[in-house]
Amino acid sequence: MMEKLIAMVSEQLGVPAADIKAESRLKEDLQADSASVMMLVMDVETEFGIEVEDDAIEKVKTVGDMANYIKEKM
Repeated sequence: MMEKLIAMVSEQLGVPAADIKAESRLKEDLQADSASVMMLVMDVETEFGIEVEDDAIEKVKTVGDMANYIKEKM
């Protein structure tokens, strides 16, 4: 699941997958803006068949946070 998530982040943000780690911060390290985070969330919802609550989006700071959230929802 982490490999799939990293591939999605890479595609959405235009960052090489090799540069993305679990501890990578979406905004600070990967230069994600609010619009790209929302697009990523929509992709995650579709890919993993989950619903991401709005308040959860604010708490997700790293790729690892997102992976943990997905695991909890699946």
